[in-house]
Amino acid sequence: MRLEQNLIYIKDVVLGDVNKVEDGVLTVDVEGLKAAVMVDDKVKDVKVDIAKPGEKVRIVPVKDVIEPRFRKDGRNGFPGVTTKYEETGNGAVNILKGAAIVTIGDMVGFQEGVIDMWGEGARWTPFSETFNIVVDITPIDGLDPHQHEVVVRLAGLRASTFVGLAAENAAIDETKVFEIGTMAEETAKYPDLPKVLYVQMNIAQGLLHDTFFYGVDLKEIIPTWFHPFEELDNAVISGNCVAACDKITTYQHQNNALTYDLYDQHGKTINFIGNIFSPELTTLDGKFRNCDYCAKLCDQLGADGVIVSEEGYGNPDSDLVMICKRLEKRGIKTALVTDECSGWDGTSQPLTDTAAEAVAVVSSGNVSKVIDLEPADKVLGNLKSAQTLAGGWDGCVEEDGSLKVELNAVIGATSEIGYHYASVKLY
Repeated sequence: MRLEQNLIYIKDVVLGDVNKVEDGVLTVDVEGLKAAVMVDDKVKDVKVDIAKPGEKVRIVPVKDVIEPRFRKDGRNGFPGVTTKYEETGNGAVNILKGAAIVTIGDMVGFQEGVIDMWGEGARWTPFSETFNIVVDITPIDGLDPHQHEVVVRLAGLRASTFVGLAAENAAIDETKVFEIGTMAEETAKYPDLPKVLYVQMNIAQGLLHDTFFYGVDLKEIIPTWFHPFEELDNAVISGNCVAACDKITTYQHQNNALTYDLYDQHGKTINFIGNIFSPELTTLDGKFRNCDYCAKLCDQLGADGVIVSEEGYGNPDSDLVMICKRLEKRGIKTALVTDECSGWDGTSQPLTDTAAEAVAVVSSGNVSKVIDLEPADKVLGNLKSAQTLAGGWDGCVEEDGSLKVELNAVIGATSEIGYHYASVKLY
């Protein structure tokens, strides 16, 4: 597969009456965006605002973040979801790099999050550095939570697709080309390099905890191999309300940091032979079936080493170490990427499960770390909703508008695919 990413670096965003990019400034057609979202008769109202890096702006409750793009040689959008299915990962796409669609609105579930564009909060979310087009969506009355989630999810994808039209004829600042042949071709080219797979665990639990691949809910499939470029090219979207800190937003799927890092080493230190989805289920039978099948698939594909990343924490910790145990017993070297739920003082057991085979583990941070966030000059959304987020509590919002929350409440703070700002300090 060969994927060409044409990057258009966005230096500022303004609202207007046309979609265009001039000299790095993205102008967004507000009325056109609203019309694109309100094509769904379940959307009652849409508001659009802008939040820029460094501004004292707080966005809450955030549902998803999406990168606007324009597909040059195919259907523009998200195949199997907003457009008919077609394979992604090949061809050319124009990307408004530095811009993001951020969806907010009435609460769907308690596990939505906060983005601060300045100060302490900005240190913990990568989306303090993007120019955010904030789309506030109000669905019609009477929807149940699952219907509400679908309406908001699709509204964000439509908004991103509409804004992405500005990239169609914009001047390209940089082109990056990614190319990997078939497994046989790559193994023939690099016979002496270890074959490495990336197992990506994703929430697939229902109850507002879902991930979609070409529109297919991952809880409906067994572990599946896919080409890494497909995820980088709009095949994967987030549909979950898992804790904000380690929810993998659609933007992060579009820019999976582990996939980029593994590709960077392809042909140098490793032979990167692809990605595998391993759905995180809630049933015991489901966990055994998926973990067994995942290990078998890695073995049959001839992997010498496997990187496993988690999404969420709690019962998915069991899937993580179960996969590790099964891979190591098959002689496959395994490294895990996970965050920790170690309590406010950091002394609690970090994972809910352990295995003696889990000897190579990368921590993306403690979700329970408490941070103090000063008052914002402007709040987009509903500040009081912070009290009902995972990581918030009744009274965490002070009268002056300041917040005291766990990292749990901050979008992307401990992303287990590495797309965040936390780092590890060794003592």
